[in-house]
Amino acid sequence: MLLVVCFAWLLCSQHSSARPMSDVLHNHETYQVARNISRKAQTLEAGDDTSLRLISRVSPDQPLAQNAEICCLHANILDFYLLNVLRSSDSFHPTMPRLKTDLARISQDLSHHGCNVTHYHDHQNAVEFREKLITMQGQRGITKAIGEIDILFTYLGEFCVQNEST
Repeated sequence: MLLVVCFAWLLCSQHSSARPMSDVLHNHETYQVARNISRKAQTLEAGDDTSLRLISRVSPDQPLAQNAEICCLHANILDFYLLNVLRSSDSFHPTMPRLKTDLARISQDLSHHGCNVTHYHDHQNAVEFREKLITMQGQRGITKAIGEIDILFTYLGEFCVQNEST
């Protein structure tokens, strides 16, 4: 099933009428909210090691055929955020409830487009993300993860949206 979805996605992405996997990923206001929340978290972790990244880097030069895999991997990480990191964070920032709603919508949209997030639970990058978060322990890890929510949103936007060809 995933192979069929990936193939269909690849074919659609080559046509100018390609549609996004989630309209929320096109919403500039949602990106700005994610960015503002990330910045607040980053100011709180001022004394921490900022060289440590929870979300692994992804080369923007990935072959188009790998976009679906990268998208679904980050959808898995998004689900971890929704179920663990953001679960009780409404008071962190005034716009956090809105961001959680938008992220839940993205997760739902990606699921409807064939992202089986449980398939990526044991993926090396997902495992490394969870292990790094656990070693940071408690609120420090949660704050670090919230500080990277803009990175997650950016990766979802880059790999889960078919760009219209010009």
